[in-house]
Amino acid sequence: MGKLRVFIDIHMHATRFPGTQQWGSNEFATPEQLIERFDATAVDKAILLPLVSPEARRGIQSTDEILDICRQYPNRFIPFCNVDPRMVGNAPDAPLNELLDFYKSKGCKGIGEVTANLPFNDSFVENLFQHVQAAHLPLTFHISPEIGRNYGLYDEPGLPLLEGALRKFPNLTFLGHSQAFWCEIGPLDNVKDRWGYPKGPIRRPGRVVELMRKYPNLMGDLSAGSGFNAVSRDEIFGLEFFDEFQDRLFFGTDITSPTTPGPLRDYLLKQRAEGRLPENIFRKVASGNAVRLLKLDA
Repeated sequence: MGKLRVFIDIHMHATRFPGTQQWGSNEFATPEQLIERFDATAVDKAILLPLVSPEARRGIQSTDEILDICRQYPNRFIPFCNVDPRMVGNAPDAPLNELLDFYKSKGCKGIGEVTANLPFNDSFVENLFQHVQAAHLPLTFHISPEIGRNYGLYDEPGLPLLEGALRKFPNLTFLGHSQAFWCEIGPLDNVKDRWGYPKGPIRRPGRVVELMRKYPNLMGDLSAGSGFNAVSRDEIFGLEFFDEFQDRLFFGTDITSPTTPGPLRDYLLKQRAEGRLPENIFRKVASGNAVRLLKLDA
């Protein structure tokens, strides 16, 4: 394969300002720190997601900051924009298309990570979905299992509100992410698993699989411990999941701090090297699906 630079990361965060905190003592990585990790781990490019909702971090980050980083390192970073549903007047009919059209014209390839702590079926959120669908941009969401004391769009066990959005906005590509999403790759045996990383074998498909089978506009963002845990907790089931949804799964890490672990890369390389993950599926998940979805230069 020559020089191994095969990964495009669908989900990363960065800051221009060292010392910026998210939760506790976790400091966001700078672009330069991320590039050091790229060069050590065969990551070619990464999508940078701004965090514009107050629930998600201690200081608001602008899309403009992300665009500035991507202008400085155009061969390593790809910008997403982000729009909180309460922006442009805090109204359920706000013209959010004005922001989306502007950022799309500046090169943003999608929107996210949407972290406003509102229900999926809230009128403000549905207004955002309507405008994102019209802009033909994919949307990365984070699900929260509760309203208050957390960040992310709220849904109930079984993901009925997400299903409603998938049905109501069939031309909007949703990238699913977070513990409360990926824990339902198998049956939800304990509601407390929505806050964590359930272990053990997956005896039958859960709601995530059911929804992906039913709605082609639902994709899988495999970043963070949640995505990695979903495909690795039951190796056989995980490989079957890769096979069935090979065109709709995306490698990612959700790196925030300089030391955020990224175990999915090594897991995918190991599965490929040992012959359990076919080369064509590996290439799709590692980078090919991102190239196709975001219309990147191959």
